[in-house]
Amino acid sequence: MVYPTLHYPRIDINATADSVDINNKMHQVIQLLSKVTQRYAPSRLLSFDLVHVLKTMQLIENKKRISRSLLVRELGLGEGSVKTLVKHLKMYELVENSNAGMWFTNKGKTVYAKLHHIIPEEMNVPKCSVALGKFNYAILVKDFAYAVRSGIEQRDAAIKCGAIGATTLIFKKGSFLMPDRRQDSLRNNPKVHSMIIKKLRPEDDDVIIIGSAEDEKTAEMAAKSAALQTIAEHEKH
Repeated sequence: MVYPTLHYPRIDINATADSVDINNKMHQVIQLLSKVTQRYAPSRLLSFDLVHVLKTMQLIENKKRISRSLLVRELGLGEGSVKTLVKHLKMYELVENSNAGMWFTNKGKTVYAKLHHIIPEEMNVPKCSVALGKFNYAILVKDFAYAVRSGIEQRDAAIKCGAIGATTLIFKKGSFLMPDRRQDSLRNNPKVHSMIIKKLRPEDDDVIIIGSAEDEKTAEMAAKSAALQTIAEHEKH
């Protein structure tokens, strides 16, 4: 089986956002995207959250213009929920839409560039010692090692998405370390070790979160949800 890297094109952060201390500015992005997921009385409870907003923005960046039917398929949401999601994205001036589809506004491009700077790469991972699901999906979180505590927070975020769990690794001096451990967790899986380095291109103090599930889409959304949880929890402290 071939495990491809999922390429969402790298963005020149200097072209769209201030790159100085961008980690400390991520709270603005998370706060804004959290507002997109809030309901407005007397509306019903919403069935989408931050991870669906992230996935939507990735799809727009990758395809430039997307349809609601694509979102229904890719997000696993109903048509009503997708309609509300699009409405909320427009409310905060992140997207525009017409009968031809939906696309980023300039504000949307800027917001996504900041987010992409922190989580720039992702990939499928074969089953191994740190990825025990039938399907496993890894996402890179740049320079956020200091925000990781035990890894339980990431695991719980993944489980809420329907995954069986998530593994959190910190990259340090060529090794993938679990929190509070000193041995490379992939020392017995050299092929996977090399694959992740080649495709995710981690640097010291980057975090790799691997979501594991019984289906591919759940593994992907779980990893992304855990990544967003890591960023959001950092902003609370």
